[in-house]
Amino acid sequence: MRPDVPSLRSVKLVREVEVSFRRACDRRRFRVVHYSLQSNHVHLLVEAGGAADLGRGMKSIGARLARAVNRVFARRGPVLADRFHHRVLRTPREVRNALAYVLLNARRHAGRRAGVVGRVDPASSGRWFDGWTRRAASILEPAAVAEPHTWMLQRGWRRHGLIGLDEVPGGA
Repeated sequence: MRPDVPSLRSVKLVREVEVSFRRACDRRRFRVVHYSLQSNHVHLLVEAGGAADLGRGMKSIGARLARAVNRVFARRGPVLADRFHHRVLRTPREVRNALAYVLLNARRHAGRRAGVVGRVDPASSGRWFDGWTRRAASILEPAAVAEPHTWMLQRGWRRHGLIGLDEVPGGA
């Protein structure tokens, strides 16, 4: 994000982004499967049919995010400072590690501060994730992410264990 953009973790913005993601999370050949909003960047796990589908899908998500930021913070002008960076995940272990990284990324930035470890990040899609080692609170609202279609995001990653709410991604 550009330096003049307020934190993406405000409750009002998280809710607005979720409304937008619900409308755009599954576009046949592009799906947002998981996300986390950090103060100045976003992590996404997506499925795409190819490079062109990925490019179009990310352009759409970027535009939706910018409109949501400008609407919530009553501002105008550019929001994104950079293009997206991507990495293709090729093994079940890479997918498992990416899921933990995205869903628990706020913990990585915050360290082990009180109140951060052991709960689902409210600025992530972790509320709809069914791969925690212990059951998280039930959600009544519809998911802001799409169901995965690939074997690795559906089941393959589970070969390497469910994800604990006490994990710190990239930690020792």
